[in-house]
Amino acid sequence: MGLTIAQKIIKEHLLSGEMTVGSEIGLKIDQTLTQDATGTMAYLEFEAMGVDRVRTERSVAYIDHNTLQSGFENADDHRYIQSVAKKHGIYFSRPGNGICHQVHLERFGKPGKTLIGSDSHTPTGGGIGMLAFGAGGLDVAVAMGGGAYYITMPKMFKVELTGKLKPFVTAKDVSLEILRILSVKGGVGAIIEWGGEGVKTLSVPERATITNMGTELGATTSIFPADEITRAFLKAEGREADYRQLESDADAVYDRIIPIDLSALKPMIACPHSPDNVVAVESLAGTRVDQVCIGSCTNSSLQDMLKVAALLKGKTISPDVSVSVSPGSKQVLTMLSECGALTDILASGARVLECACGPCIGMGFSPNSAGVSLRTFNRNFEGRSGTADAKVYLVSPETAVAAALTGAVTDPRLLGDMPSVALPEAFRLDDSAVLAPVAAEDAAGVEILRGPNIKPFPRSKPMENGITASLTLKVGDNITTDHIMPAGAKILPYRSNIPYLSQFCFGVCDKSFPERARTAGVNIIVGGSNYGQGSSREHAALVPLYLGVRIVLAKSFARIHAANLINAGILPLTFADPADYDRVNQGDVLAVTDMMQGLEQGRMTVTNTTAGVSFTAVCSFTLRQQAILKAGGLLPYTALGSQEV
Repeated sequence: MGLTIAQKIIKEHLLSGEMTVGSEIGLKIDQTLTQDATGTMAYLEFEAMGVDRVRTERSVAYIDHNTLQSGFENADDHRYIQSVAKKHGIYFSRPGNGICHQVHLERFGKPGKTLIGSDSHTPTGGGIGMLAFGAGGLDVAVAMGGGAYYITMPKMFKVELTGKLKPFVTAKDVSLEILRILSVKGGVGAIIEWGGEGVKTLSVPERATITNMGTELGATTSIFPADEITRAFLKAEGREADYRQLESDADAVYDRIIPIDLSALKPMIACPHSPDNVVAVESLAGTRVDQVCIGSCTNSSLQDMLKVAALLKGKTISPDVSVSVSPGSKQVLTMLSECGALTDILASGARVLECACGPCIGMGFSPNSAGVSLRTFNRNFEGRSGTADAKVYLVSPETAVAAALTGAVTDPRLLGDMPSVALPEAFRLDDSAVLAPVAAEDAAGVEILRGPNIKPFPRSKPMENGITASLTLKVGDNITTDHIMPAGAKILPYRSNIPYLSQFCFGVCDKSFPERARTAGVNIIVGGSNYGQGSSREHAALVPLYLGVRIVLAKSFARIHAANLINAGILPLTFADPADYDRVNQGDVLAVTDMMQGLEQGRMTVTNTTAGVSFTAVCSFTLRQQAILKAGGLLPYTALGSQEV
């Protein structure tokens, strides 16, 4: 039986376990990346491990999230990350050099290599045939130290593409279509491979858009073949030597095959407040629009920006619409400037923002009160934009331009002929904003620079055999890490200060939760299905840990968040019968006993002492995960010498 692309890469990097679906495997990691919203904590954890130099082939620290320096906090974090990178063998991408996923695709990604990043959209690297995973910062720190990255061996899905996209129908519409088909939970436990004859019609930037958005499916990762189109992209980046052909075997077996005819697709739009709330653009035609944002790691490539510039050339945006454009990297911005496309964008009345995540992470350019914002981003979670009552829609750059020009949701196919845009045979190469670390023999002389906002991360205690605690918060389905630990310009600067950050925990759901949790001491949270979807931010586990949360009981968990809870020493349990969710209420006192035995058996009894009822919670932990939980988290487990780094 043949192998899929992902299975081939897994086989080459397998350090432990068997390639049997559902079993735990440990993978050798070739590359890592961090960004500054998660990076400070990841490097504090790396320092705590006592490893002098990273042991990966390439590790890169990017500054692309917290670039708004309205106080000392972000600047201090950037200085800290730069000094750690210089000392420990990590390359440092300076502020303004671009969004981590765009720059990594351009300058560092290699087909057939493994990559983990402390950002959930790291699977963007699948656009050039990397096996790239989003992960918590602690997992990235362990990988930088030479440790394995552990996942559950995924199922294999294949999306079989036929046909060719019509004008004004884009890779973003492909992403929204697969979200419409599968939902934000449909990819859980699976790697999604994109194949078929239609793949040959998609450029690397288009493929990267699709693998980027695969994160919203809950997929472990997504991947494309590495073919002649991949080779041409790497050659244009001066990296043809990094090319390696990758394709699945003709007799590879998939757990599910999903056919999509590219030629049958229409422009699509995701409605508030979920990426899978997808309809055709034409069905919302005429809906008033206040704001348009073009960019993010999903749609900020040179190809995207050239299309935007061509559609805006000689035209003026609606006086009722505020428009931002964020090129994905310094390379993209420079090439736009040199060819005159940047002038066309500016002449239309759009505002050009820094090469950074910006509005996507709530770092500026928030919509007006109750505003309608069309964004070429990957998430439209409630409140993520920075405006609590905004209505955020996800669209392609072409659909975004159509709305910017008309002031309303408009099918971009009504704009006329699509201008022809071609990628150059050679990109402008300038890595001056990527700083190399010092040589190992010079590392002792490098001082680590810490600002006053950098506080120690919370430490958990070894797991006890029983817990009786108050249920301080009960939430519903599809709770995202943005709900648990919001982002935005007012909060992100405190990502390295867990005590201060804790006052915002679950602020979208219940502003009184932090004080209630502090008063309770040890406490329990109950959630619905797909708890913890979205960003890989480990702060959504570390902050609840700081607030005394020891157990999260839910109908089901998103993959990365469940791993982050285990790494933090918080026990994730699942209702054996989802109907038991209705047998507990916020404020009840729950008792969980015989936890040590329950870890091994995969079942624990939960007693609602307030209501006088008991039910079963289940768990499925590997021996390694059991040991991590018993130790009180991955860091103490590593300190005990259980994880070689």
